[in-house]
Amino acid sequence: MRSGSEEPVPLHEEFIYCCGAATQVLKCGPWKDLSKDESKNLPRLLFMIIPGNPGLAGYYRTFIQALYCGLNQQYPVWVVSHAGHCKPPSGMEMIEDTDIKELEDVFGLNGQVEHKLNFLKKNVSKDIKLVLIAHSIGCYITLEMMKRASELQVLRSVLLFPTIERMAQSPQGKLMTPLLCRLRYALYMPVFLLSFLPEGLKASLVRFALRGMKSCDESSIATSINLFSVDCIANILYMASQEMMKVVERDSTTIKQNLKKLIFYYGTGDSWCPQHYYDEIKMDFPDGDIRLCEKGLRHAFVLDASKEMAAMITDWLQDDLTKL
Repeated sequence: MRSGSEEPVPLHEEFIYCCGAATQVLKCGPWKDLSKDESKNLPRLLFMIIPGNPGLAGYYRTFIQALYCGLNQQYPVWVVSHAGHCKPPSGMEMIEDTDIKELEDVFGLNGQVEHKLNFLKKNVSKDIKLVLIAHSIGCYITLEMMKRASELQVLRSVLLFPTIERMAQSPQGKLMTPLLCRLRYALYMPVFLLSFLPEGLKASLVRFALRGMKSCDESSIATSINLFSVDCIANILYMASQEMMKVVERDSTTIKQNLKKLIFYYGTGDSWCPQHYYDEIKMDFPDGDIRLCEKGLRHAFVLDASKEMAAMITDWLQDDLTKL
């Protein structure tokens, strides 16, 4: 496995409607369409990234490029944004102009699960195996996908900093729950006013907010400008409020049924899924592949450690890939 490449990485960007909601898709590799069964050039495996919240595909740009290179450019690596978290390009609305209502509450937590399943159904051939790499609330979404669609050919699911239980009881959850569940509407007006700032000034504000990081990923700064959109912020905060209310008990039944396919990766100083959550799941599933970060990576690893995380994942999956 290579950890990098000097050659330009093929990266394809799409804005589509999925379940009637604007969705950004970033694709690494020459494969742009994996839905045609008759094609002889389809890869046998797709790496699909399920983001955290905010679920903007751009945050994972460096990560998927590093992962694609680390996999010797043999497999496509895609990241699909959450419904309504990206600012659509000019001429595209946040919600599709149609009389057909594809999914009730697509911006809610349940809707985001169905959104990903719908994307796979419409865009990926059934005989292509999947490696699902999920981050934060994406881990909850991934477990729900595996529970609801057991027919998916999931080779492995990698769950990074998994917020899969007791979110409101976590240190960060205790701080954020009142804001997200009762006060989030108060944030809309300042975001609306900031949305009129020039793009350069918005970027400067993002750099100022992230000034404590030694080496912040440039793509994260560009992506964060989406957060000056009221529509994006409203959908992001709405989903987050549902996370606090709905992500309560760990789904140990689904974990047990899929244990051999799962890799968990917990942080040591993660205020969203503290270390005692790791200790408890490790005790409940002693045979599971449940790891504790020894590198001090932050929960939002995409801001400054995408390449390091990609290199670790390619190492973890070497045995699985040699068996294909």
